[in-house]
Amino acid sequence: MNLNEVETPAVVIDLDRVEANIARLQRYLGEHGIAGRPHIKTHKIPEIARMQIDAGAVGISCQKTSEAEVMADAGFDDIFISYNVIGREKLERLTRLARRVRMSVAADSAFTVSGYLAASRQGEVELPVVIEFDTGAGRCGVQSPSEAAELARLVERSPGLCFDGLMTHPCNDRSDDFVRETKALLHQEHIGVKRVSYGGTPGMWQAHTFSEITEFRAGTYVYGDRATVRSGAMSVEECALCVVTTVVSRPTADRCIVDAGSKGLTSDLLGLQGYGLVLEYPEARVYALSEEHGNLDVSACARGPEIGERVAILPNHCCVVSNLYDRVYGMRNGQVEVTWPVAARGKSQ
Repeated sequence: MNLNEVETPAVVIDLDRVEANIARLQRYLGEHGIAGRPHIKTHKIPEIARMQIDAGAVGISCQKTSEAEVMADAGFDDIFISYNVIGREKLERLTRLARRVRMSVAADSAFTVSGYLAASRQGEVELPVVIEFDTGAGRCGVQSPSEAAELARLVERSPGLCFDGLMTHPCNDRSDDFVRETKALLHQEHIGVKRVSYGGTPGMWQAHTFSEITEFRAGTYVYGDRATVRSGAMSVEECALCVVTTVVSRPTADRCIVDAGSKGLTSDLLGLQGYGLVLEYPEARVYALSEEHGNLDVSACARGPEIGERVAILPNHCCVVSNLYDRVYGMRNGQVEVTWPVAARGKSQ
């Protein structure tokens, strides 16, 4: 099948670029003695996760229990859920997973740790717990080394749990100091920090500059997007994913409408101008989205696309786009080589 036979809107990935992106980051991490634990929330596809493991990753990261279930069913071991798991049903599912495969989990509060403790007792499993700390992102994470150390002590005192290390996202110039201070507090009680897990595709090529890091989590790098290009971590030519869409209307000389709206492209702006880069017409601007309509301003183009023409749009944020589609089409040499279901699509529980 060639690309013209694929119904639009569709997510298309360049397999050569996917393979190159996986190999490039794994090679870099290996050269610096850092373990790779890629985040599958970007692609949600077991076949791509297998490519990452085959390239040398030590395991995978998932954001939610439901994602981890899909990956465990696909045969993956050593899964880290880098998110607080809260709620009876989720914890019951977590213990079922922990009986099947190696699992580790994140926590940033005594409340979360107490849930893991109850789950480990009920399920008769041991859960390694990684303490999340916040060094400026303003999301989850304890706020000080003393809080991190206190939570680590609680984990160590909890039968069925073991303190496995520290994590943050994204890493920055405060991360190493935070880890060192936490280690110093825990050293007094002979509690070791086995693992220091940093993350974030925009800063992936700086991972080696952090002396405390042992593991790096990146997700977006496998595909790339406009935000990653803006960060300088990837070029447009290295980005592997695009949304192929068809021009369905040309109401005026300056405006065309494509069949990828907010249900086909992310509405994330992330500080960028417009909702994507039209690769064939880089001067065009995707200035508005409604559910089924994408509005393109083509006034700056020497000529704009005509009705029926297909264009490829590099989205602002590829992770969100992945979750909008049932399948992706893997292209090589102009032909569809594989069609992969997005197996963990919608797995946000």
